[in-house]
Amino acid sequence: MRRLRNVKIVATLGPSSSDDATIRALFVAGADVFRLNMSHGSHDDQKARYDIIRRIEADTGRPIAVLADLQGPKLRVGTFSRGTEELDEGARFRFDLDPAEGDATRVCLPHREIFAALEPGASLLVNDGKIRLRVDRCGADFADCTVTTGGTISNRKGVNVPDVVLPLAALSDKDRADLEFACGLGVDWLALSFVQRPEDVREARDLARGRAAILSKIEKPAAVKAFAEILAESDGIMVARGDLGVELPVYTVPPIQKRLVRAARAAAKPVIVATQMLESMIESPMPTRAEVSDVATAIYEGADAVMLSAESAAGQYPVEAVATMDNVARSVERDPTYREVIEASRKANRQTVADAIVAAAREIAETTDIKAICCFSQSGATASLVARERPRVPILALTPVVATLRRQCLTWGVHCVLTDRVERFKQAVVSAVRAARDHGFATDKEQIVVTAGVPFNVRGTTNILRVAPCDERLIFNMDPE
Repeated sequence: MRRLRNVKIVATLGPSSSDDATIRALFVAGADVFRLNMSHGSHDDQKARYDIIRRIEADTGRPIAVLADLQGPKLRVGTFSRGTEELDEGARFRFDLDPAEGDATRVCLPHREIFAALEPGASLLVNDGKIRLRVDRCGADFADCTVTTGGTISNRKGVNVPDVVLPLAALSDKDRADLEFACGLGVDWLALSFVQRPEDVREARDLARGRAAILSKIEKPAAVKAFAEILAESDGIMVARGDLGVELPVYTVPPIQKRLVRAARAAAKPVIVATQMLESMIESPMPTRAEVSDVATAIYEGADAVMLSAESAAGQYPVEAVATMDNVARSVERDPTYREVIEASRKANRQTVADAIVAAAREIAETTDIKAICCFSQSGATASLVARERPRVPILALTPVVATLRRQCLTWGVHCVLTDRVERFKQAVVSAVRAARDHGFATDKEQIVVTAGVPFNVRGTTNILRVAPCDERLIFNMDPE
C-alpha cells in the first residue's frame, strides 16, 4: 500500500475507534500512526487496540507506528460544597491547601509545588483559561487573587500556571507506570506531556532505555523558551496547540507553530501539528473551511504529520475525518505553490559527510530523471536527513530493523521497506532496486539513487551514493566496490 502524499496522518484511538473494523478502515483511509491516549482507558483497553494494529500490519504487509501519549502532571482544584460557583470580575478569591469544600471565596488547590513557585503578579487560569486570576499575595500554602476574567468554576477543573516554571516532576507515578506498560507492549513512540525543560526529556529517555523514541509535546511557555535545548534531547516534537493556546495569547500560537516546525525540520526530527484540526467533524461529516485551511497551513509549513484527537477517538465520523485529512494533503501537495514554499524554506545543512550525501541525492534526483531516493539505514537517521531536504521524488527507507521501520512511519515522505541485512554495497543496490520495482516506484527502464553507509550495519556512517538502473542485469555489471 503506497500513500499518494508525503505528510503523515496520526489518528487517536478511543471509544469511537476501538474495534478491528474501524481501526482497519482508519488505516485504509490514510492513518499512518495510531495514538494511544494514556489519559483515557485502561491498560487492557490499550493492549486490545495495540493487538488489532499489529494484526492489521501483518495482514497488509505495511509497517504502522504506535504512539503512546502520556498524561503528564494534571493540576486540578478541589471540590465545592454546591458543586459550582460563579466568580465575578474584580472579586477576591483564595486558593489554599485546606481540603475543606470550597465556596465563592476559596477552594483547595492540592499542589504545594504551585504555591512554592508563585509570585505576586503571576496568572492562574482555570477551566482551559475561561477563568483568569491575578495573584496579589501568596505564601507556602495560599494564594490570594483577583478575578480578571470571571466565569463558572466547578469541581476538579484544571489549572494552568503560564508565568512560572513549576517544580514538578515531568512524569507522575501514573506516567511511570504507563511508560513501562507502553514500552513492554512495544510502542514505537512515547509522547511526553507538559514538558518544561530538557531534563524532563532525559528522565523519560532513561526510563525508556531505548525501547521507544521520545517525542516532546510543546504546550507550555517554558517549553517554547527552552525549545532549542528540548529539541536537542528529543527524537521528535509535537506542537500541541490546545494548552499552548490557553497559556499564551491565542494570536501568538500561529507564529510559534511556524518557528517550531522549521526548527524541527532543520534538525531532521519529525514534527506533528496537533489539536482541533478538524474539531467540527466530531459531530459533522464535513469540516469547516477554516479547519481545512488550518490543516493545509501545517502542510505548507512542512510539518511531518498532522494529528486527529477527539475527531477519530470519540467523534461520530472517525473514518471520514482521516479521509478528509488525506484529501487535503493530496490537494495541497499537488499545488505548484506548495513546492515553491517548501523549497524556499529549505536551509543548507552541510556540516557532515551525511549532510552532503543526502543534499547531493536530492539535487541529482531533481535535475535528472530519477524516480526515487532509496536509503539504507540501521537507525533511520539517513532517511530523516533525506526527508529534511523535502525532495520532489519519493523516499524509500530500507532497513532490517523492525523498530526503525515503524518509527520512520512518522517521517515526511518516507515509504518504509523491511529488508534482509546486507554486507556489501552491491547487495544494497539490488535490494533497493527490487523494493523500488515491487512497491511501484520505478520500472526496469528507470533509475533510482541509492545512499548507504560503509561499513554496513553501523549507525551514522552514510558516506556513499550511486545512481542505479532498475534492471538487475545492469547492476551486476557495475564495478565491484
